[in-house]
Amino acid sequence: MKITLEACVDSVASAVHAEKHGAHRLELCAKLHLDGTTPEPALIQEVMNSVNIPVKVMIRPHGGDFVYTGGEFDEMLDSIQECKSIGVPEIVTGILRVDHTLDIDRITLVAKAASPMAVTIHKCIDLVPDVFDAIEQLKQIPGVRSILSSGQADTAAQGADMLKEMLHACDERLTLIVAGRVTPDSLPQLIYIIGATEYHGRRIV
Repeated sequence: MKITLEACVDSVASAVHAEKHGAHRLELCAKLHLDGTTPEPALIQEVMNSVNIPVKVMIRPHGGDFVYTGGEFDEMLDSIQECKSIGVPEIVTGILRVDHTLDIDRITLVAKAASPMAVTIHKCIDLVPDVFDAIEQLKQIPGVRSILSSGQADTAAQGADMLKEMLHACDERLTLIVAGRVTPDSLPQLIYIIGATEYHGRRIV
């Protein structure tokens, strides 16, 4: 079983280090202390020029929650166009309503605006009241390829049972990317328990 390791990075140095130590793909963010926001276009370009592995870019206008105003949503669409012009292959994003359900209408608009870039829905999905209903809704949106989750728990290890169920629910239409303090030490056990093929973390390599 081929395993893909996705490293979460916030600088050129961390991107180069991750590639050198075995990462297969990067997720580029700003403000990792806020769990990631949209990086500046100049940083995106510099990182893409510095590595030879795919770079996914976070589209998130602020830290904290995942509910956005109309102006913030327009900012997200502008950031998506900047990523497209740079040649980014995939974005990472997510939008919730105030009741913590997925804002499917806006996510659909984001995926359409991002095309032909692929879309990963990030850990906002760990806040939804019914994750399996959310997965079924996401399957219907062209361009949404992956879900990043820790199984609605603080860590992937704690959410392993839920992640195993989510993997089954995703079937062949969505890729589940396991996240939540995934490290080289915890990875073998997570692979054994969950059976997913893609894993994400700040210290994954």
